[in-house]
Parts: sequence; C-alpha cells; structure tokens
Amino acid sequence: MNVVLRHGLEPAQRRQAARLYWRAFGGKLGRVIGPEPKALAYIERVIDPRHVIAVSDANGRVLGVIGFRTREGAFVAGTRADLVAVYGRFGAFWRRLALGTLAQDLPEGMVSIDGLAVAERARGLGLGAALMRALCEEAARQGYTGVRLDVVGENLRARALYDRLGFTVTSRVDRWLTAAIFGYRTVLAMERRW
Repeated sequence: MNVVLRHGLEPAQRRQAARLYWRAFGGKLGRVIGPEPKALAYIERVIDPRHVIAVSDANGRVLGVIGFRTREGAFVAGTRADLVAVYGRFGAFWRRLALGTLAQDLPEGMVSIDGLAVAERARGLGLGAALMRALCEEAARQGYTGVRLDVVGENLRARALYDRLGFTVTSRVDRWLTAAIFGYRTVLAMERRW
C-alpha cells in the first residue's frame, strides 16, 4: 500500500480526521462530547491542522493521525465559544468542567501526544509506529527535548507500542473522577527524551 506521511491536513481531510479521532476515543469521551453527530461537529470545528501528522493513501484518504500539543496549541482543543456553538450554553458549561479534569501542565521543552488513531483497515501495517517516529523526529528537529503521552493503564496494546518505541513510564495516577466521567481510572504518563 502506498502511503503519504505529512505534517498537517488538507481542508478536505478534516472530517476524515475527526471521524478517525472519534472512533479511537469515542468510547472514553462519548459521555462528555457525545452524542456522535455533535461530537463529530465539535472535533471537526476545533481541529488545528498545524498540530497533527497524518498518513493517507494514494487517494488522499486519511489512514491515521497523531495529534500533538505544544505551548502554542493542540490538535483538538476548543474554546468555550466552540463548546457553546455546538452544545449550547448549559451543555458547554458542564462539558468544559468535565474536560478540565483531563488538563495537565506541559513540561518545558516537551511535546505531548494529543491522540494517536489508525483506521481499522490500516492496522497492523506499522502506521502507528511510523506516526510516532515522525512526531519524535519533528519534535527533535524543532528543538524539543522529548515527547510525552498519557495512556490508559488497561490499554496494553498501546502500551506495548510505546515501550517498543523507547517510551518509559514516569508516573502512574489513579483518578477516581476520570473513572466516573470517562470510564477509566489508571493513567500512565510516559516519556521519551533525547
């Protein structure tokens, strides 16, 4: 399969990237940013194409994305106004509170992964690893000292990928609030520095 890996998204790829992100994270985020039509509208609205590396097939269909966050912005990070536009005032209010429980400080000099998603039809082809490597290379090229990520403790498949790529666990946090809101409790922080 011929694929193209590039920093950013074409305007026509935003909807595809939003669907891919939702399929990967809808199980965790669904209670907060669902139902699906609203979640897709919100994600598509707030995607920042400057904070993503995408892999697509020869026809331009998005097969995978790795979103990232720096001090300058994030792949999926809307404002209060974005939430109000999609969910109304009340819906925006409680969603902002819930999403705020996920917020973390970004260590100086680090890039944080803001979601890795690969289409089902493209899994097992090494695209997730290729996206991770591309982000690490881009971060190093831009002068960052490393990449960090959070992974749900029970996500053994993702954890195995990150271990293979040289990431190490730096902390383990049990959050009762995320268990109640998002359905998972244990979060592992992992980093790869150079």
